[in-house]
Amino acid sequence: MPIHKVMVIGGGVMGRGISRLIAATGIGVLLMDLNQQIVKQSLESIEEEMDAEIKKWGLTKSEKKAILSRIKGATDLEQACDCNMLIEAIPEDLALKQELFKKLDKLCAEKAIMVTNTSTLSVTEIASVATHPEKIIGMHFLPPVTKVPVVEIVRGLKTAKNTFEIIKKFAEEQLNKTVVSVYEYPGYVTTRVIVPLLNEAMYVLMEGIASAEDIDTAMKLGYGFNVGPLALADMMGLDEVMSWMENLLKELSEHKYNPCPLLRKLVRAGHLGKKTGQGFFKYDEDGNKIEEAISFVKW
Repeated sequence: MPIHKVMVIGGGVMGRGISRLIAATGIGVLLMDLNQQIVKQSLESIEEEMDAEIKKWGLTKSEKKAILSRIKGATDLEQACDCNMLIEAIPEDLALKQELFKKLDKLCAEKAIMVTNTSTLSVTEIASVATHPEKIIGMHFLPPVTKVPVVEIVRGLKTAKNTFEIIKKFAEEQLNKTVVSVYEYPGYVTTRVIVPLLNEAMYVLMEGIASAEDIDTAMKLGYGFNVGPLALADMMGLDEVMSWMENLLKELSEHKYNPCPLLRKLVRAGHLGKKTGQGFFKYDEDGNKIEEAISFVKW
C-alpha cells in the first residue's frame, strides 16, 4: 500500500520533526492540532528551524520552499479521512492517546494505518479502545527526527503482520531510516536505556560532583557521545523526559526510573530545555547553547 498523504496529530517538537521528515520525501502532510493558533505557531517553528539550518549550510532555500509547500495545517480531525496514514505525536498520556485513537478508529480505520509515536506506553493498551487494533502500530522516532537515522517499530499484541510490513517498508524505503523491530515492553530499547543515564547525570550535577558542562564533556569525550546527557535532555524537553521516567517507574517499579529532584524542580519552574530557552543550559533564539543555567559545584 503506497503512502500518499499523512496526518500528523500534535504540533510539538516531535510532531514538527515527523511532519518535516515526511514532507521532505515528497509526501503531503496535514499537521493537526487543537486550534489555528497552535497550528500557526507550529508551522512558523518549522520554518524557523529550517532557517537556522540554512544559516549553517545544512539546507538550501529551495529545499525549504519545497518542504513547506507540502505541509498544511489542520484543526479538524475529520480531515484524517483524506489520509492513509495517521501519526499521533501528542503528550505521553495514556488516557489522551486512547481517546484520540478511539476517534480515529471510528473515522477512518478501514482505510488508514494508525501510528503512535509513544516512547514508553503500551501500544496494545493504546489500541485496546479500537475496533481495529490490527491497524495500530508504534513508530518511535528520536529527536531530532530529521537527523537521527533510526526508528523503533513496535507491534502491539493485535497488530497485523501486513501493518508491520507496510510500516517497515515505509520507514526504510521512503524515510530512509534504519528500522529496529522491538517487542512491546515499557521503554522499548532506546528510552529504557537512555533514561537511567540521563537521570544519573542529573544526580551527579545535583550532588555537586561536577558542572553541567564538565559532565557533558566527560561523557562526550570519554564514551564517544555526540551530545552530552544534560544537553540531550534539554533537547528532548525536560517535561517529556520526566514523563518517560514516571511511566517507566509506574510500569517497572524500579528506583532507577524515579526522576531526580532537580529535574522535577526545573519542570515545575517551566524550564523545559531548549524549547523554552533554559534547562540545564541557556539557549539563544536559534537554539544554540550559550551558557550553563545550573551549577552546584561546591569548590
